[in-house]
Amino acid sequence: MNDEVLTIEAVDIAEILKTLPHRYPFLMVDRIVELRADESAIGIKNVTANEPHFLGHFPGNPVFPGVLLIEGMAQTAGVLCLKSLGTIEKPRLVYFLTINKARFRKPVVPGDRVEYHMTKINRRKLMWWFRGEAKVSGELVAEAEVGAAIADKS
Repeated sequence: MNDEVLTIEAVDIAEILKTLPHRYPFLMVDRIVELRADESAIGIKNVTANEPHFLGHFPGNPVFPGVLLIEGMAQTAGVLCLKSLGTIEKPRLVYFLTINKARFRKPVVPGDRVEYHMTKINRRKLMWWFRGEAKVSGELVAEAEVGAAIADKS
């Protein structure tokens, strides 16, 4: 048995678009800068002022919605799950199962670069649970535990 763990250095936006079904304006991860087998990943989201949610959240004081930080965590974990399964004959989808222990520590604003640090907690067949931390400039801005299931795309 080989104890070596597969590490992929980066997954660019083109590969993310091949892996996830999400598209603008709901794609919340621009790049994966580190992916380690099915254990952990770091996703990047560059927050820009021209994103549509800033029209109403909040005019004159734009704040990136916390729920979208959780979605970015989930999308980063989704890429991790699907990539760790390797070549897939049928297209797959990743569905949320749970969101637990969500905490929002500091507002995220246009110009911030969010890093989603995702670490596997558990896996049972095609169900996965992760601990996620969203960081801006190394500072924790949000955290949560998320669970997901992989299903065949019909």
